[in-house]
Amino acid sequence: MSRREFFQAGAASALVGAAVPAAGAATGTRRGIIAEENAREGSRDWQLTRVKVDREGFRSPAVEGYCSRQSVRVGDTIEFMLSANPPRKVRLEIFRTGYYGGRGARKMTELGPLTVGTQPTPKPAEKNLHECRWPAAASLVIPGDWVSGVYLGRLTTIPEAADEPYWQSHLVFIVRDERPADILFQCSDNTWQAYNRWPNNFSVYTHPKGNQGPWADVSFDRPYGREAQWSGVVNDPRTVGSGEWLCFEFPLAYWLEQQGYDVTYCSNSDLLTPERGLRCKAFLSVGHDEYWDIRQYRSVERMRDQGVSLLFLCGNSVCWVTPLRESHDGRANRIFFRGGPYGGEQTYARNRQRDNGPFPHHGPDEGLLMGARNIEPINGGGDWTCVRPEHWLFAGTGMSKGESIPGLIGWEYHGQPATEIPGLEVVAEGTAWVSGVRPQQWAATVYPGPKGNFVFNASTIWWAQAMSTPPGHVLPWSHWSRPHGPDERVQRMTRNLLDRALK
Repeated sequence: MSRREFFQAGAASALVGAAVPAAGAATGTRRGIIAEENAREGSRDWQLTRVKVDREGFRSPAVEGYCSRQSVRVGDTIEFMLSANPPRKVRLEIFRTGYYGGRGARKMTELGPLTVGTQPTPKPAEKNLHECRWPAAASLVIPGDWVSGVYLGRLTTIPEAADEPYWQSHLVFIVRDERPADILFQCSDNTWQAYNRWPNNFSVYTHPKGNQGPWADVSFDRPYGREAQWSGVVNDPRTVGSGEWLCFEFPLAYWLEQQGYDVTYCSNSDLLTPERGLRCKAFLSVGHDEYWDIRQYRSVERMRDQGVSLLFLCGNSVCWVTPLRESHDGRANRIFFRGGPYGGEQTYARNRQRDNGPFPHHGPDEGLLMGARNIEPINGGGDWTCVRPEHWLFAGTGMSKGESIPGLIGWEYHGQPATEIPGLEVVAEGTAWVSGVRPQQWAATVYPGPKGNFVFNASTIWWAQAMSTPPGHVLPWSHWSRPHGPDERVQRMTRNLLDRALK
């Protein structure tokens, strides 16, 4: 199919779009492992109830922990490094997050009581690296019936006396698989770690030399602190230890599993080669997916060229080259830094090299992959406005030209469409308000791939906020703007995208 035929066919489909069956209907391959998993009874009690963060607000020293690996497969062993201050017995419950009849998670197993001591806070190493070298308090061989997904561990201290309170925090890991699947959901865990300020305001943004240079290293060998993005985008103690999963990505995963889509999950580091993605029909980059190793870029580029549809349901994505390297004991992909900007020869990329360098890496133009680019300034909030209501994306939404979805743009976005891509269309565009008052332009785009596939760029971190409001989720806000929660128009657009990608 030529690019012209692709978009002509898409426009025609708008006439029948409303007749597309729900993904949860028992049709095709969308009924399967995910639907069976979500038919199991969910847990009523999986969230954090009692959380105590320290004075600085970055960690939960009463009980905290991290995992030995970002992702594991069935049969792999994962280790849990835990600390409690004061030392005490701790219970570790493992939950798989999903839909589960609206409960949001299912309890998979429980470990403990575990004897947990107070582990040392690492001293800053070169480039302010904080790499914990805690002993494993427990380990687990991933059982053969565990389905790919994002798993939360809930750590709970066990009181020794009736008048002693208990305290809780999360840890997080991904179970991946290698099966052919319809949808590959890439978790943005590099970005979770880049913003992680554990133990006391140490992230890639907090080096004394400046918050946009290559100065700081960060390690996955440390707990995730409270999810506290700039200016209180998310600042909720209930997220301690879970990275950015519960806020920016879980609402989409919850909806996908509610609808019965055949979805599998991976970490950023699982796409350093393209093989996993090439076994899927659609690739999702979700929420805040800012930090990519250059090998990820090349993998996703190859996936597109081999016919995988790419859905960038995100903002500020593919922004910084993030070279991953091994930990002190040789585990792969556990340390990274901000190596340099993507953007090729775009002005904003050259300016970053000049103003914030010296950067040792310089990535290609991300707009040629995503369809739209990171721009400066990139922070703000606004309404997501339709400009091509006749496009197949809007089939069944009832949207008209100029109609807006309030608050859906934020807190970062994409713009400057890559109009040099043949067939690229701007389907939505408008103004984001930086600091609530300064205008900046954003754009959402679609372009055809070489094998009947396509690439969509939603141009907002907050797309998932319009999909669902699962248990444990808190709506973000920033720049005097906030998303409003589930919106049937965004849900329908997402369904349209997936229906076309999976046909």
